[in-house]
Amino acid sequence: MASGLLIIDKEKGPTSHDIVEQVRKSLGIRQVGHAGTLDPFATGLLLVGFGKGTRLLEYLQGETKIYQIKMKLGLITDTFDITGTVMEENEIDADESTILEAVKSFVGTYAQVPPAYSARKYQGKKLYELARNGKIINLPPRDVKIHEISNVTVEIPYVEFTAKVSAGTYIRSLCMDIGYKLGCGATAIELRRTQVGKFKVEDGVRVDRLNEVERIEDLQAFVPLEGMLDYPKIWVADKDKIYNGIQPKVSDLQWYEKFEKDDMIQIFYHDKLVAIAIAERNSEFIDTLVRQGRNERIATLKKVIKTEGE
Repeated sequence: MASGLLIIDKEKGPTSHDIVEQVRKSLGIRQVGHAGTLDPFATGLLLVGFGKGTRLLEYLQGETKIYQIKMKLGLITDTFDITGTVMEENEIDADESTILEAVKSFVGTYAQVPPAYSARKYQGKKLYELARNGKIINLPPRDVKIHEISNVTVEIPYVEFTAKVSAGTYIRSLCMDIGYKLGCGATAIELRRTQVGKFKVEDGVRVDRLNEVERIEDLQAFVPLEGMLDYPKIWVADKDKIYNGIQPKVSDLQWYEKFEKDDMIQIFYHDKLVAIAIAERNSEFIDTLVRQGRNERIATLKKVIKTEGE
């Protein structure tokens, strides 16, 4: 079976781990993982890697994400979403223009405290596991970036908007922080992730449809290893050197795209991805090395992607 990525359109209810288990059963393969948790009450884009694709998931963790959000003002739950226990119900002393201004004010970088019920870990245990056992851990805030907030509609007590955010941003916390700024609190009641990096939910597939196709590679939702990342590429003449962990030198190169020193790069043999590396030189300096006949190392291997049977 091929390796790669599946763009899954998750329905409301299952956890991200549940989706991974369903993909395992559908594909008959153990090597399955995801590139970022989506809460059970949320729907939308979940990137699921399988086979060798699981080895590239870490490089998708830092991608920006886009969400469609609906929150209810005046309501506070312990999980910051509609699935939690109601802790407070407050009056809303704000008009539409004030609410709109508060929502828009979060564009930019701000220090966000992760919700106690989240998949972040504290001393090796997930926060939601600790919270369920009565141990509420308040982690220190960390900077997140709200790149854009658009399509804001206000029908008090409900507010809907679209947000483009940095990796690590908790939308539930964003809703609560907007509510705190308005003095009444707020809870996320609907959440849909529509995009992660270049991947869009409209290209996705429901996990229950995986059993309906003969070849997973025929799905629009399938992305091969070679299409998972957007790092600059270099092409080498001998894949076996890479498979044996030999660091690539100038003489190994057949062709290369433009890149800078310390960039992550992809190493290809013909049309096949064979490794991820960190550039030790920029591509323009490699031109100089070639002219001077200096066969120096140009990259440090980080991960070799060797397929079965090779």
